[in-house]
Amino acid sequence: MSSFVKDVNEIAKRINTPTTFYNAETLTVYWETSPEVIRRILPAPLTPGPRPLVHAFVADYPRTSFCEPYREAAVFVLASYRGQPGTYCLSMPISDDIAMGLGREIYGFPKKMADISLQKEDQHVAGRVSRRGAEFFRVEAALSGTMNAEDAESIISAHYGTGLPVFNMKYSKSPDGRGFDLGPLLIRQTASMDISVRRAAEVEIQLNDSPHDPWAELEVVRMLGGIYTISNTVLERGEVLAEADPVQFLPFSNLRWDWWI
Repeated sequence: MSSFVKDVNEIAKRINTPTTFYNAETLTVYWETSPEVIRRILPAPLTPGPRPLVHAFVADYPRTSFCEPYREAAVFVLASYRGQPGTYCLSMPISDDIAMGLGREIYGFPKKMADISLQKEDQHVAGRVSRRGAEFFRVEAALSGTMNAEDAESIISAHYGTGLPVFNMKYSKSPDGRGFDLGPLLIRQTASMDISVRRAAEVEIQLNDSPHDPWAELEVVRMLGGIYTISNTVLERGEVLAEADPVQFLPFSNLRWDWWI
């Protein structure tokens, strides 16, 4: 019979089980936005990276080591912490409540439940993300083997390499509604990918304004292109890098909730 109380040995076993995504299908899109946007949305102690780069993905996870299959999307901006390059996650819509809870509570990912689709037909891939009846991100990709910009591959290679860590802010708002009872902590988290399929893509995206999911704030100044992959991906354990000033961070602390006016 199952129980609300779990065996500590089983808990230890699960802690040591790698968080793995098998045959993850992902369409990632890269573009340049304006430096002013990056400066406005990055909380201290993060600073802008050397180029105002944004990347977003839509993914389908047909099998994982920790929950049922689900779909996910996310958007990131290039950032830096004391010279360490990384990407700051601004939003991570998701279709499974358990995966949402794990990502938010352990690593600080700004996850919210959403309707997500990723469909591939021959050499065409389409991804869509919506919440509360509003579609705020759409991507159409042609797996042509080339990207929108001729220098896209070199830019991505120079700034992302084989993969950058993700920066998140982990915190807990106090029960009296005033500030935090767990002050904001800057978290660094990495992943490793064993890629079996990789195709460059020419893409078109739509960013539609939403008060709850303002992806349209990341205006496209120059579209670089997309990359479609199938991979086995392992989420590595994270680490705390620094404590952030709670007063300075307060304006940036609503990524995980909708903004009702």
